[in-house]
Amino acid sequence: MGVSWPKARILDGGPCVGIPGIEIMRTFWIIFGAGTQILFALTVSRLFPFLQGGHPRLGLLSGHADLATRWYWVDALLAAQFAILHSWLLLPQTRQRLERWVPSPQYGCFFCVATCLSLLLAIETWQPSPLALWRFTGAARTVVQVAFVLTWGALFYSLSLTGLGYQTGWTPWWAWVRGKKPPPREFRPIGAYHILRHPIYLSFLGLVWLTPIMSLDRAVLTAVWTLYIFVGSYLKDRRLLFYLGDVYRRYQARVPGYPLFFWGPLARVSLREAEYSKTGLGLPGPRSPEARVASSSVTRGAAA
Repeated sequence: MGVSWPKARILDGGPCVGIPGIEIMRTFWIIFGAGTQILFALTVSRLFPFLQGGHPRLGLLSGHADLATRWYWVDALLAAQFAILHSWLLLPQTRQRLERWVPSPQYGCFFCVATCLSLLLAIETWQPSPLALWRFTGAARTVVQVAFVLTWGALFYSLSLTGLGYQTGWTPWWAWVRGKKPPPREFRPIGAYHILRHPIYLSFLGLVWLTPIMSLDRAVLTAVWTLYIFVGSYLKDRRLLFYLGDVYRRYQARVPGYPLFFWGPLARVSLREAEYSKTGLGLPGPRSPEARVASSSVTRGAAA
């Protein structure tokens, strides 16, 4: 389906002089993209102490949980809403629908804003529990805290391998601001991606588990997000297999999803199993318009 001329001018960053409506929209998306980077930094600054643990009243709207208030349902829903939203926004069908209102170069920023707001909702309204499964003290606490900080380094290292600017939407947005096409996001396994397929997810898993105090509410968060990480890893494999075909199929056969996974979909996958998985995706066929939109998102900088 073609794009109307005014929207096309917004998409390609062309001159908008003399067209007040287009100038307003362009200004809006410039401010939106810049604000996205600020929001991302704010979210990281709130996420760090939230995952670090030991801050029972961290959230602005957090209350002290009483076992009679069924706080665990609230926390489970808060943890789940982030996982569901994150996965839903990555679906090619979702992106195609939302790009009726969100220009393609801005989708990365839109994705980042939505996921950051989802995380902030969980952080600021989280209901802590006074009970804990474990409380590390002394040397054990220090070891866990040091490992936690190092895992943050591993997370940003992993993000840098695939382009942190794509995760925050900066790269396609900045290219659009300058009137240039976003650089293609090619699939080139480097660094940790030679050892495992999902170093970003593994780093995030470490942040979820590495806490000196495993309170009951943290146990709920850990359970929901651990499930999400492994399901999300599986869905990412399927999505990239659909986008990249034989290239990713060979990569799956060579590199496991995680170390010490010797069987299952997150282990090394034989070429035959990968082919079966690709045909069972339930996604549009390779010649359909929906599939062309999905495939092009690899080079347009979709967050993964």
